[in-house]
Amino acid sequence: MLDVSNIDLHYGAAQALRGISLKAEPGKVICVLGRNGVGKTSLLRAIMGQHPVSKGTITLGGTDITKLSTVERARCGVALVPQGREIFPLLTVEENLKTGFAPLPRNGRDVPDDVFSLFPVLNSMLKRRGGDLSGGQQQQLAIGRALVMRPKLLLLDEPTEGIQPSIIKDIGRAITYLRGLGGMAIVLVEQYLDFARELGDHFAVMERGSIVYACDKAGMDEGALKRALAI
Repeated sequence: MLDVSNIDLHYGAAQALRGISLKAEPGKVICVLGRNGVGKTSLLRAIMGQHPVSKGTITLGGTDITKLSTVERARCGVALVPQGREIFPLLTVEENLKTGFAPLPRNGRDVPDDVFSLFPVLNSMLKRRGGDLSGGQQQQLAIGRALVMRPKLLLLDEPTEGIQPSIIKDIGRAITYLRGLGGMAIVLVEQYLDFARELGDHFAVMERGSIVYACDKAGMDEGALKRALAI
């Protein structure tokens, strides 16, 4: 389980996160919602260790990872699919996938079958350069690369942004499948309520670096959720 407890994050004098607390459980999806600029990506950066928090703690499976580097967190099982995908355009699809081997022991460096069963197009394009893929295919590649790491915690930063509807459905099916395996906690940052509502077990709405509304699926007050999103 991921447990983020009362974290603050600053970029110099500017405060990006204010007292954020949330939990992500194995076999569950927590959706973090909100408009651009409210701190959603900063939250994922804090969890991944790309920017140090100035207050609070982050634990994974009961282990305090607050002070660990990004590489050390990856070795603990944290994987990020960043906004904008950030694949390597001059590397082939196969080489991009193999960059996910970095935190793994040598005897565990293979691409799981799930990557190709979830995204068959990647198997047919192994020798093509990442930069030659469509945006949707690059997003599938970015998710596949993260899955190569066998994560305990998967962080997805707006995976539907700029993606054609057919591939959004593929991504939704992949998230549903991964949740159903039961061993992975998933944090999904998303702007589109319909996509999040279909997949999420828990929801948190952010505004100005804080969580202003939180609920689980069973207890969702859709009116309150929409009002929080409209703030």
